[in-house]
Amino acid sequence: MIVNGKRTFLFLGWTLLLASSGAAQDRPALELMDSEFHFARVAFGYHGERFGIGRGEPWLRDWPEAEVHFIDGVRRFTRIDAATDNRQVSLIDDRLFDYPAIYAVKVGFWRLSDDEAARLREYLLRGGFLIVDDFHGPREWTQFAESLKKVFWDRPIVDIPEHDEIFHVLYDVDQRVQIPGQQAIWRGVTWEHPQGVPAHWRGVYDDDGRLLVAINFNMDLGDAWEHADDAYYPEPLTALAYRFGVNYVIYSMTH
Repeated sequence: MIVNGKRTFLFLGWTLLLASSGAAQDRPALELMDSEFHFARVAFGYHGERFGIGRGEPWLRDWPEAEVHFIDGVRRFTRIDAATDNRQVSLIDDRLFDYPAIYAVKVGFWRLSDDEAARLREYLLRGGFLIVDDFHGPREWTQFAESLKKVFWDRPIVDIPEHDEIFHVLYDVDQRVQIPGQQAIWRGVTWEHPQGVPAHWRGVYDDDGRLLVAINFNMDLGDAWEHADDAYYPEPLTALAYRFGVNYVIYSMTH
């Protein structure tokens, strides 16, 4: 009951924050509050190009099955009123501030513009939360880290300590094993890149110790969600990916 009360209080606080932003001033309150949580995937540029919606673009990897299965899990495993739709949002879209958490994949191909970096910084420092997933190896890490430096030139990327609340807000996720993509499973390994071992849980924090960015490096939570109904994909890894994801969602709504 305490958790539910806290979630309700902070969700109302999030809504009030939105109401004070330019994005929300001209929009009906019911449109913003139709559900507590919407899954929002980040659309981003690639080598300076802007993408439309299409299955072949890096930022849409595992879409829409990953979202569909994960949202179903959130609705079954928690009392969060999660919308059954899934959305895509660019970092310069005013709708960005409608979402307590956003999800970005294949960030090894990230090329943030100055405007995108500034908007992402504003979103995160005002209470937003970024989940980063599905990128592998030193080359992709370097590209991602360089792009994130445009957002937080003043904040380091650090390893998330095991005692951090992000790993215990609902599920105690003490098991830290690499969550691989389906193709890695087919090859009988857990890594997608020869230099993508081991897995890392890293993040960026604000001055008060709130986690702003959850970085799942050398992992593929989205594939584990996407193939949750595939008997070939190991169920323990799917279950672990759900626990991480649900913790991320609850953390984003309560911090």
